[in-house]
Amino acid sequence: MNASRTARERARAELVAEITAAARRQLAETGAAALSMRAVSREIGMVSSALHRYFPTRDDLLTALIVQSYDGLADALAAADPGTGPAQHWRGIAQALRGWALAHPHEYALIYGSPVPGYRAPTDTVPVAARVLEPLARALTAAHAAGTLPPATDPDPALADDAVRIRAALGFPDLPDGAVLAALTAWTGLFGHLSFELFGQFENAVDARDALFAGTVERLGRVAGLI
Repeated sequence: MNASRTARERARAELVAEITAAARRQLAETGAAALSMRAVSREIGMVSSALHRYFPTRDDLLTALIVQSYDGLADALAAADPGTGPAQHWRGIAQALRGWALAHPHEYALIYGSPVPGYRAPTDTVPVAARVLEPLARALTAAHAAGTLPPATDPDPALADDAVRIRAALGFPDLPDGAVLAALTAWTGLFGHLSFELFGQFENAVDARDALFAGTVERLGRVAGLI
């Protein structure tokens, strides 16, 4: 019975992988807002009623794709070479982020692009989204332990509660509020740059994009106190 159950579980996992692979292909063709359960079931040769046994709604399928995308990015960042110190780790993280985004533009758009109309992400996505920040937290921890983080300017008092919430929710080290918010500014700055690059805002303006990104990484690293 155990062997039979294991076989069923394996078959289910393989079918779920086939479904999500088809859904990712549809993302690339039509975008997340147009994701269709019927089109996915048609591509894999399954009746739509059977597909609903694995993903009851389109939102359930979207959530699975979002979790997979966060996991893929988190794995790429975790594999970044930490180098010889926080500065090299920051540069490695930034390059790994860009490499993943350029290789998976549709997954990047799914998790960091425009919200899908009518979709509200469940709390299931929070832990896996937080995984993306773990390498940054490690770089900050190392810099803090080494005493290389410069004194941070005290932020607007209105942001004090936000700094506490960010530190608690995302596992940042025990840094002053200003350092936490500076790191957040640097991190979101990377995503802003990548969104411009991926969504065509540099067209007819910037050709040397590798050089531009490298310079952005250096400037934002100084904002975070890692360079």
